Amino acid sequence: MIHLVIVQIVDFCARNRWTIVIVGALLMLGAAAFDAARFSINTDIKGLISQDLPWRQREMELSEAFPRKGILIVVKAPTPENAQRATSALAQALSKNADLFPTVEQLDGGDFFERNGLLFGSPADVKRTVEGLTRAQPLIAVLASDPSLRGVTTALSSAAEGIRAGRITLDQLAWPLSLADRTLSQALSGKPATFSWQELLEKQPPPARRLRHLIGVQPKLDFSELQPGHKAEIGIRHAAADLDLQNKFGATVDLTGEVPMNDDQFSVIKYSAVRDTLTAVLGVLIILWLALRSWKIIAAVFFSLAVGLAATTALGLVLITSFNLISIALFVLFVGLGVDFAIQFSVRYRAERHEHPDLYEALRWTARKAGDPLSLAAAATAIGFFAFLPTSYRGLSELGLIAGCGMLIAFACSITLVPASLALLKPPGEPAPVGFRAFSPLDNFLQRHRIAVIVGTFLVILAGIPLLFHLEFDFNPVDLQNPNSPSVVTYRELQKEPEASGNDAQVLAPSLEKADETAKRLAALPEVSQTLTLSSLIPADQDEKIAALKAASKQLGPALNPPMLRPAPSDRENIAAIQNAAEALGLAAGNGTDSGAEAARHVSDLLRRLASADAGIRAKVDAAIVQPLIYDLDLLRKSLDPDAVTSRTMPPDLVRNWVSSDGRARVQALPNGDPNDTNVLRNFATAVLRVEPSAAGGAISLYEAARTVLLAFVEAGVLAISAIAILLLIALRRLTDMLLTLIPLLLAGVLTLEACVLIGVSLNFANIIALPLLLGVGVAFKIYYVMAWRAGRTSLLQSTLTRAVLFSAMTTAITFGSMWASSYPGMSSMGKLMALSLLCTMWAAVFFQPVLMGPPRQVKVHSDQDANLRQAAE
Repeated sequence: MIHLVIVQIVDFCARNRWTIVIVGALLMLGAAAFDAARFSINTDIKGLISQDLPWRQREMELSEAFPRKGILIVVKAPTPENAQRATSALAQALSKNADLFPTVEQLDGGDFFERNGLLFGSPADVKRTVEGLTRAQPLIAVLASDPSLRGVTTALSSAAEGIRAGRITLDQLAWPLSLADRTLSQALSGKPATFSWQELLEKQPPPARRLRHLIGVQPKLDFSELQPGHKAEIGIRHAAADLDLQNKFGATVDLTGEVPMNDDQFSVIKYSAVRDTLTAVLGVLIILWLALRSWKIIAAVFFSLAVGLAATTALGLVLITSFNLISIALFVLFVGLGVDFAIQFSVRYRAERHEHPDLYEALRWTARKAGDPLSLAAAATAIGFFAFLPTSYRGLSELGLIAGCGMLIAFACSITLVPASLALLKPPGEPAPVGFRAFSPLDNFLQRHRIAVIVGTFLVILAGIPLLFHLEFDFNPVDLQNPNSPSVVTYRELQKEPEASGNDAQVLAPSLEKADETAKRLAALPEVSQTLTLSSLIPADQDEKIAALKAASKQLGPALNPPMLRPAPSDRENIAAIQNAAEALGLAAGNGTDSGAEAARHVSDLLRRLASADAGIRAKVDAAIVQPLIYDLDLLRKSLDPDAVTSRTMPPDLVRNWVSSDGRARVQALPNGDPNDTNVLRNFATAVLRVEPSAAGGAISLYEAARTVLLAFVEAGVLAISAIAILLLIALRRLTDMLLTLIPLLLAGVLTLEACVLIGVSLNFANIIALPLLLGVGVAFKIYYVMAWRAGRTSLLQSTLTRAVLFSAMTTAITFGSMWASSYPGMSSMGKLMALSLLCTMWAAVFFQPVLMGPPRQVKVHSDQDANLRQAAE
């Protein structure tokens, strides 16, 4: 009955070609206008997974109590002083723009840490610091009373005179001279000059972590834009440029975190979408020419494709309002899969046109022969996509809804618009049969040795089953992003410090006391390197440390706080002081030949060059040396007068990061090992969840999201195969025929996964979408062969059907293959797995399926079949 209805539809559309084409064109234009007006993308990746899941509920509860900072600003500078000064300046500037930056917080700096930073060291560290400051008291007195270039060079002169008097040696002055040499050389050569007094006192270069500071920002996001945080990121860049951080402090500002990384990813997707669509259209055009050899038939197929795509997009916007980052794949998917029905119809039409010169007669016979397999393939493919509707993976669920409807629309267009367009354009007849005669020897060989081929295939696939136990799922989304993206590069740098990686576990406790108890339990796990609560931020042995610092403050008070400061020097006074220092250093070096003497003479020469240089050069040296000096003197005064650190004396913003307004407290656990390693995170997450099932946080969310996605695919796969099996059983009415359709499909899926292990391809959130595409493409192709076999066709490998299937697969390969070459790892992995799955599907459909089916139950000669069909039609 179905093929008779399709014959009537095709005949009606061909006879009323002008009306159908005009209606199709109006539908396309109307749908396209609707698409342009209503099209939007929801870029909130958190919405891709259902919020009803328990772990999502925990995640949202934690996020509501302790909002995460979407943007992490990393400020780096050549010296600790400049890094701190640049960070403070940028944080203050951003705090003034509350509309764009509701929350701005210095995560490892600010007045609290400047005043109380020494308390976070051990008592031994505090003792060493105090002893060093005591020894430096004369130097501090000189510099504090005259914090200028004159005062600095005067202090250098005093040190040089101390060498001549035998109080110190040149070796003791080697470190300060090396720092002075570096700064003076930079300034005199026109390069940015820097100097660190903290480095001078510590007698070693500062660690990298002290040369960078972090600012956490919660920006205002616009999810109607492809890059929701773009305005905030531009605002940060403009603030840094307005403050001239690069020239003033030599500071650089890098952005990372969830928002910048997602925005970088969306930018690549935007670029790739345009490129991939253009590549797909051009590739499909070339393949269609090879398959159809007629621009008029190609025009009919393209018209059907354009109308179907516009209508499917409009229907999708009606059903789901806006596309998400998964369902946006519809456009490439529709071009790759939706064109299949039109190709099958058109290739069948070419074959019938050779047998029936009359165009209308050829269209009717095309409908008679292609109607059943096309309708069954469309129904099975749509069911395969609809199977994703019940899953918790909302991104894929919405894609399944739209793609399922799209397959039905594509089928409807292929039996209405294609025949109407062909009747209107009237392509010439076909002078030769359509097929692959060259495949005849291979066809005969496979049929003669079919038992060996079937047994060998099953043995090979069964032998590869153990490989499936080594199939990996990479649930770290950072691995899917462009490794050269600035936000990813910055993120990778921070990965070296677990506390800044974001791949942690967090527990929401009812109180701080309960949080401390939970932290102790988690700390006992070997997978956990460290646990933190607000209590862990309160330094131990404070009384001892504060007493030592207060004593030092009392002793250093007169030096740090002189009763009178010398007036700021003129340039002439600076020149005189510089010349005196140069002379003193030269005399201290004498005729010595050791490294200390050589260093002193070199610095002496640099100072003479500085004294005779332009005033602008001396201003650069003043900015490089004196401004950090003033900052460090103020910092020293603060750090020698600390307050006892308690939860009440901590800054409210810091406390709010650990204890919410209703008294709930946060526990943070850090993984033991590389926080970027998937296996480390998986073991860490499972260990934490065993002890604390209520845990959330970055690592827990990644682990649970991976489980949710995998479960969604398993559920949808089982549901899809079951539904397709029922449909095939109803349509084919034979259990064996249903199995002959599904077995090659399942073999293709298993072979694809085995090949993934062999070539080192891991499944991930991006490329796993290739599996439903495998189901959609595979079931359609296999239905075509089973229906032809049931109709009594032989030599299927060299038939018109194989020509249609191969060229349809080629269009799909071109459509998705362009993604393989993408510089974006997520897109590239998707293209790679799609190409691999398509290759396995084609092998199963074109080569293995005919061998598995064997000779038809009742062989019908093509001409006899046509005669019987003519008789039935009459």
